[in-house]
Amino acid sequence: KAFAADNQYEKAGAKIMVRAEILQKAEVLLMINTPEPDVVDSKKENQIILSVVNPFFNKEVVEKLAANSKTVFSLDLIPRTSRAQSMDILSSMATIAGYKSVLESAMLLPHFFPMFMSAAGTIRPAKMLILGAGVAGLQAIATARKLGAVVEVFDVRSAVKEEVASLGGKFIEVEGAREEKSAGGYAVEQTEEFIQKQKQLIHDHAVKSNVVICTAQIPGRKAPLLIEKATVEAMKAGSVVV
Repeated sequence: KAFAADNQYEKAGAKIMVRAEILQKAEVLLMINTPEPDVVDSKKENQIILSVVNPFFNKEVVEKLAANSKTVFSLDLIPRTSRAQSMDILSSMATIAGYKSVLESAMLLPHFFPMFMSAAGTIRPAKMLILGAGVAGLQAIATARKLGAVVEVFDVRSAVKEEVASLGGKFIEVEGAREEKSAGGYAVEQTEEFIQKQKQLIHDHAVKSNVVICTAQIPGRKAPLLIEKATVEAMKAGSVVV
């Protein structure tokens, strides 16, 4: 939520109207989430919609929007280039997600994040495993380190190793990862042999961790399932997976 009052919008020149009236009259709609049924089914022709549509996973929504003569710009498909950086909403939202994921895990973990030393003894810092070192992963590393956790990071892209180290994380990797420069900084699908090695490496580190945060993504596909049931069952009691 923006937590902006109606009078602030009016002061900026906007008119406060009910949702149904806006959908009927507006020629351009700007929204954050995937268009809801009342937007999709609106009979207002030649309407332009700027939104996070996730077209690869919302085929029916896209087809209905096209059938109702809507022009749609899916903001989540804006290329991640320096020229389009000011419109890159994914990076902005990923930064928030990475930051918030660490705070949520800190609230749920029955353990301190930083090391504590006292006359009664020493409490060791929490161990965290972060899967994926994209925008969300890097923000999670920075936040976790500020809270005093020991952070290990896995990513198939060797290029992010220096970024991880600069934030205080320890980079763990499986040799033989496939990378593509055309992927725009994202990870790409890997060979079956690599995936098996990857699963074992992640399992070995996850069972020693107090917190595991999954941020890995592949554009246009479902996020890879990197934590399996057997791994979760083998983790320490009270551990947190985000």
